[in-house]
Amino acid sequence: MKHPVDVHVGKRIRQRRWLIGMTQQQLADQVGIKFQQIQKYETGMNRVSASRLWDIAEAVGVSISFFFDGLGEGETSADKATADLMADKEALQLVRSYYAIPEAQRRRLFDLAKVLSHAA
Repeated sequence: MKHPVDVHVGKRIRQRRWLIGMTQQQLADQVGIKFQQIQKYETGMNRVSASRLWDIAEAVGVSISFFFDGLGEGETSADKATADLMADKEALQLVRSYYAIPEAQRRRLFDLAKVLSHAA
């Protein structure tokens, strides 16, 4: 049976990997394991050891605490909505693309999106 902490950590690994545009194979190569093991971590089927989590954190450019953010706190509907959004590949691609735009253009795009969302 999957432990809720392992599931949460696995989701955070997947979320960060998608956000930076890294494949399971690329992550596995960086930490020296098979991509199937990354799949098992991401689904919570296998527990991630402390040393492996350290390696994964370095590979994806976050601190260890990133994987535990939101754990143990009462999950609000806003937290759940954010988690659902970040689990959506299309939303993550949009975020990645947004941050790839130069800052001045990004600000204008953001202002346009706000105007359009209020008009809808």
